[in-house]
Amino acid sequence: MPVARTIAQQLERASWIRRMFEEGARLKQERGEANIFDFTLGNPEVEPPAQTLAALRRVVERDLPGRHGYMPNPGFPEVRAAMAERLSRESGLDYRAEHICMTTGAAAACNVILKAILDPGDEVILLAPYFAEYPFYVGNHGGRTIVVDTDADFLPDVEKIAAVITKHTRAILLNTPNNPSGRVYPASVLRDLDALLSRLPNPPLVISDEPYKQLVYDGKKQPEVAALIANTAICYSWSKAQALAGERIGFLALSPRLPDVAQMAAACAFANRTLGFVNAPAIWQLVMAEAADACVDVTAYQHKRDVLCDGLASVGYDVRKPEGGYYVFLKTPVPDDVAFVQLLLKQGVLAVPGTGFGRGGYIRLSLTVPMDTIERSLPAFGRALGETRKI
Repeated sequence: MPVARTIAQQLERASWIRRMFEEGARLKQERGEANIFDFTLGNPEVEPPAQTLAALRRVVERDLPGRHGYMPNPGFPEVRAAMAERLSRESGLDYRAEHICMTTGAAAACNVILKAILDPGDEVILLAPYFAEYPFYVGNHGGRTIVVDTDADFLPDVEKIAAVITKHTRAILLNTPNNPSGRVYPASVLRDLDALLSRLPNPPLVISDEPYKQLVYDGKKQPEVAALIANTAICYSWSKAQALAGERIGFLALSPRLPDVAQMAAACAFANRTLGFVNAPAIWQLVMAEAADACVDVTAYQHKRDVLCDGLASVGYDVRKPEGGYYVFLKTPVPDDVAFVQLLLKQGVLAVPGTGFGRGGYIRLSLTVPMDTIERSLPAFGRALGETRKI
């Protein structure tokens, strides 16, 4: 039986990230792992914080009847209350347990809120560059993506956003710190977006996808999106901050300032169940009730960022250092980023073309690699750059 036409079409446009990862596996077998420099996946290479592992041991050893069973679809009430207290402390808003839905990571949170708000044909605005899976998330629920380019500094252009909002616009999907650009959206831009939305009779929901919120460099901090934009739902995951990508634990938080927030919360709990997610993992919910604020050593990622960016600049690349997140979004020396990725492949370097994130002329490089990989790869980057100068 043939697969659905929609899936067949999506497979053709499937994530460049996975495509390059698979190419890397082939090249490692062909040339030897030591000769391949794989910057494709943002898969943490560090272990979770000691605080997290200690909380896990306590939860596993605790005599708590029913801890492996079903709980209410939005999650354990006491865990949701703990998340609400944390969010209230950070944002100054009056979050309650009923505003929280524990999810199987931020991806599930995004899908839950999109399922709750989208009818077929409704529109979701994406800001390019965007996480490569977003168009698929929107398509999962019958929505249409409207792509708006950010400016030359990768910041949202509020006037461009205003120009594409229609009666069919249901959401604007933000991601800060941004994957792939590493840009942290400043408070001034978020306030300008809120001012735009406040003038609309039926403002779209701002979905703020924040898995990199704790990974911000140079002593900076990610502004609290929910404090600055009233019409907000937060999607969060501990995958990055605590190096728990495989555990799939996160939450969806509906701003208490949302109109009809109780109805929205009920819709999200229903969507969480009918999408098949059912509940976030019970053990990890209980762990996060104790260790939600734990974080990996951000300075280690900052150091790798500096070594990679300084090294690339020294061999002739135009480099912007990311302000947060896992990635360097490097401008390619030729306009065709896919062609340049092929030049890098010849040198044993695997990168993801910016085309896959809606912004050609760039490549994404992951910082979740050993320092040795970064240092040994720099001559290969230099050779690939030299090849473009022969063209």
